[in-house]
Amino acid sequence: MPSFASEVKNELAHLMYEQPCDQTAELAALLRMGATVSFGRQHTFGLTFISKNAAVARKTLQLLKLQSAGLHTEVTVSRSRQLNKLSSYQLRLVPSPQGTALLEKLGFLHESTLNVESDWPILRKACCRAAYLRGAFLGGGSVNRPEASYHLEFSTGNYAFGQLLYQLLKRMAFPVGFTDRKDSYIVYLKEGDAIVELLGMLEADKAVEAFELARNMKEVREQVNRLVNCETANLQKAVDAAGRQLADIRLLQAAGQLDGLSIGLREAAEGRMAQPEASLQELAAVLHISKPGLNHRMRKLHALAEQLRAQNQV
Repeated sequence: MPSFASEVKNELAHLMYEQPCDQTAELAALLRMGATVSFGRQHTFGLTFISKNAAVARKTLQLLKLQSAGLHTEVTVSRSRQLNKLSSYQLRLVPSPQGTALLEKLGFLHESTLNVESDWPILRKACCRAAYLRGAFLGGGSVNRPEASYHLEFSTGNYAFGQLLYQLLKRMAFPVGFTDRKDSYIVYLKEGDAIVELLGMLEADKAVEAFELARNMKEVREQVNRLVNCETANLQKAVDAAGRQLADIRLLQAAGQLDGLSIGLREAAEGRMAQPEASLQELAAVLHISKPGLNHRMRKLHALAEQLRAQNQV
């Protein structure tokens, strides 16, 4: 069964922005996540992009072709020999003048120098920011199934890129966090509403629907569990209270004091001994009195038992 993150990526990989600026932003983030720049002859540049998701690899190739029809690309697939390990898809953009021009357009190069610090120039428009985040998720994103804990993250080995994603989401008012894990930098969300909002912004409509459905089911189960736990706690309290009342009554009975009680107290004592497992509400109904009235009688019986215990200790 594919992971929820894979399902989301497969959905997003089949979507294509119409605006060229959005296509550029999405491709830039995708390549920031999974590509390394290569050098060729005569100061030309290319890159190598690797993904374990076939749909993401195809989407990257499509975006590259949309940027420039003259690009020379090579695609290879590495089959894993280990069980349950995914194949690896390698997309190579051969160093060339066209490749160099593309990297300059994407912001990877600035005056023939690698730019590893910032993509802010291509993120001026709201639509480009959303497209950029979609590309980042396709390249290095992950999201838990909502049945488990709420968690969405972007993982990158580039600190500057991680900080850019963190600042971008923060500026967009997302409750985002930033941490490191081994050799990676993690930008994450842990609130269900924020994750739904982000997936919606990326236009992962099927994922949003599945997430909301699972989240609603989870909340219903949690509410049922809370009610059951509350009922269990109340039942335990009733059992404990009945046990204490029985102990008081049996102490008074052993001391021969029950016969000397008022009719009301005696009825309460006899009723409790006859119904040892009944709740106070149930016992009150049997005795045809109110629950507060019965509780008042039980407190009087307890006071008498406490007096007897004090006398026995002297």
